[in-house]
Amino acid sequence: MADFDPIRELDRFATALLGQRSGMRLMPIDLFREGDHYIVHADLPGIDPGSVDIDVDGQLLTIRAERTVRGREGVAWIAREREGGTFLRQLTLGQGIDTENITANYSNGVLAVTIPVSERARPRRIPVATDQGGDMKVMGHRNGDAAPQDLGERQGDQGAAGGQKSVSA
Repeated sequence: MADFDPIRELDRFATALLGQRSGMRLMPIDLFREGDHYIVHADLPGIDPGSVDIDVDGQLLTIRAERTVRGREGVAWIAREREGGTFLRQLTLGQGIDTENITANYSNGVLAVTIPVSERARPRRIPVATDQGGDMKVMGHRNGDAAPQDLGERQGDQGAAGGQKSVSA
């Protein structure tokens, strides 16, 4: 026995009555961060890769693609659910994005857009300077970081506000 789904039947009725919808269609995406990159996966099955257009205008990333569904003459359609038309997705990018190095790849119906985080927006470790015996030392280095630096060449310099030392990198 088949289950009756009133929402699906209403959708079929509206499609039959109003015809196929026109205009832009939304493409489903997954968005995640992996290391120093954001990755967008957009489902675009049946799209001609040559129709995919990706552009950045300021902080707005726009992905547009076209799917052409070819009709067949002399056939009686039983079901026709694959939509043609233009697909569009726009994403607002934050200030910490390297918009000059965005890349894209289309494979097996999925468009992958790699959006790198700019160097200045990446998390980084800030060394803490301490005053030990009149010499300024940078503390808290780890393997791979620069070794502690002796910043004591300004020993005795009180700076503009009494008691503060000037530390220059």
